[in-house]
Amino acid sequence: MGIAVCLVLGLGLIGGATAGAVLDRGPKAAPPAAAGSAAQFAQARLVWRGTPVDTLFPPVVHGTGPGGADRTWTRIGVAAPGDCAGAFDTLLDRVLAPTGCAKLLRATYVDSTSTTVTTVGILVTAGEAPGMSALAKRWTGEHLGARTDLLPRPVAFPGTAAARFGAAQRGSWDVRVSAALPFVVYAVSGFADGRAVPQPLPADEAVASGATSPPAQAGLGFDASGLAKSVDEQLKAAVDAELHPNAHATTTPATPAGTEQSR
Repeated sequence: MGIAVCLVLGLGLIGGATAGAVLDRGPKAAPPAAAGSAAQFAQARLVWRGTPVDTLFPPVVHGTGPGGADRTWTRIGVAAPGDCAGAFDTLLDRVLAPTGCAKLLRATYVDSTSTTVTTVGILVTAGEAPGMSALAKRWTGEHLGARTDLLPRPVAFPGTAAARFGAAQRGSWDVRVSAALPFVVYAVSGFADGRAVPQPLPADEAVASGATSPPAQAGLGFDASGLAKSVDEQLKAAVDAELHPNAHATTTPATPAGTEQSR
């Protein structure tokens, strides 16, 4: 098993990826566009290319669990940027289809006890502002975030705590659709031991006081909501720094990224 883990970690670093690597250097950033313009929306869509991996998906994230207890999640794998094929259950894929898929970024975390694992994703949409606004309105108005047939899928990393993290292991999830930016941020959590979860719960239900189901008792809702919130905030901060550079200090240059990274 030790050899297998080393192989996974070694392969993940091929191409010069480092802790401060960017997912894709891409073209040099364009000058800031006018506030509220289509150009600014398009500029926001490209921010991920020059943002370090550790900024979008921090190596360690701190949050809270059941009863307000401290909870820590450690990143165990970062998938190569790709398309959305196979990333969502069929119906969710259809709901998201009108906004398009420009790129999908994903990372998987494990909690400090190695009991739960969580995949966090950033869907960079190809649609324009009206489409994102419409999707956000529909998502909230139709309560789509509570439907168990609209779940994102996890990313498993062989040789890690998430090796058995598949569709049947999903216990809780959180999907955040931005009405003003071309992003959908989500997180889906489950048990690291590979046990199936017959009745997953959306994060807001799983963290509710008095919830007694296995996902709720294990804190899977806190995993999903905590990591989705953290990544969503990191992404928006990166976009804000790009769109309003004069309001932020200069950042430290990042090194080029490889195709995939594990730690």
